[in-house]
Amino acid sequence: MLDMHVHLIGHDDPQEVNREIIREYLEEASRRDLKEIGFADHDYFWDQMNFPMIREVAEEFPDLAVRIGLEAEYRPHEEGRIKQLLEQFPFDFVIGSVHEFDGWIFDMPEAEAIHHKKDADEFYGRYFEVVTLAAKSGLFTTIGHLDLIKLFGVRPRKDILTLADEALTTVAEHGLVLEVNTNGRYKPVAEFYPERRLVEEIMRRGIEFTLGSDAHCAKVVGRDLEEASQMLSQIGVHSVVGFANMAKISYKLG
Repeated sequence: MLDMHVHLIGHDDPQEVNREIIREYLEEASRRDLKEIGFADHDYFWDQMNFPMIREVAEEFPDLAVRIGLEAEYRPHEEGRIKQLLEQFPFDFVIGSVHEFDGWIFDMPEAEAIHHKKDADEFYGRYFEVVTLAAKSGLFTTIGHLDLIKLFGVRPRKDILTLADEALTTVAEHGLVLEVNTNGRYKPVAEFYPERRLVEEIMRRGIEFTLGSDAHCAKVVGRDLEEASQMLSQIGVHSVVGFANMAKISYKLG
């Protein structure tokens, strides 16, 4: 069991991180018998991050591998900005995520109505184009919540496997990892990211998986990851991936 997508800094009311908050996350991870936890706050909170403090508190939990990562917001032509951030700290892993394209931040609650008005084939297609560029960038170990674009439950007419084909091909070519992110269950779409058909296709292509709760508070750490692990085992996945110093670490399932 591992949780490689955890946020210390929340969205709506970003908290000032202190040792007690970090300790709460690690205590919850230990309670859930996690082997590894990966903190990956959004890059736009860069000035509020305190990586040395995480390492200090982690020393209190010798049986838990505590990794430090970053969730970087990918936008075309901003590779230099991300590269500059990554040069400032020896990260264990880096999640590349797409939450917006062409000036549209599509995962905000106020964007839901627009999802129902736009052509789903068009915005799904554009979303996966940008995900493909993220995968080609060479900046990331992991692509976050692959089909996040579905979060409001709007589905395309085109087959999702066709829409995601180039992105998956690029992920495979670059040896990137995809996560089963359980947070989608708590969005209007009410299912994990990515959907089961995509998970099966990812497995068929030999792309490796990691696991993430996308927790933004301590009590959510590890949420539903046992179920996600069981799903992967059922379709024939035998291991999931953690990270240290940007290198993969394999954990057997079951």
